[in-house]
Amino acid sequence: MLQAKLNPLSEEQGKQICSWRYPDPYDVYNWPSWEQMNRNQEEFADPVLRQKQYYAYMDENDELLGYAQFFPLQGVTRIGLGLRPDLCNQGIGANFIRVLIEAAKERNPQNEIDLEVATWNVRAYKVYERVGFVHTDTYERPARGSVTQVHCMVYDPNPNQI
Repeated sequence: MLQAKLNPLSEEQGKQICSWRYPDPYDVYNWPSWEQMNRNQEEFADPVLRQKQYYAYMDENDELLGYAQFFPLQGVTRIGLGLRPDLCNQGIGANFIRVLIEAAKERNPQNEIDLEVATWNVRAYKVYERVGFVHTDTYERPARGSVTQVHCMVYDPNPNQI
């Protein structure tokens, strides 16, 4: 199993993430250029937001595999994430999610852990389900200039218990 860790996301890693290009239909997850994000101080281009919410998912050789965002919500740790495009569908997503679950528990052990996944992204949905997330709701939310339908999934460490 891959030995991976989370580190604070650096500006250089943010630039790398902006260069990642996902194939259709996953291209909706492509970030704007670093120059545009920096000009607008969007998301991880904003140093304060990057320091508070964003992390790099690194392998044992300190190679960037993905990134995570921990959203500040009341009583809930919401996870956002992205895996490097060439690593998608390679079987490492479940380990990535497990690392994020452990980090979320360390940050706020009392919080519920959840995430949102686009309803059409069956590949990601199946990975989340496999590691213990349960579909609890479906709704629409704004997403980069449009509206998308998402499933909210909540982590359940004991899915078979009543």
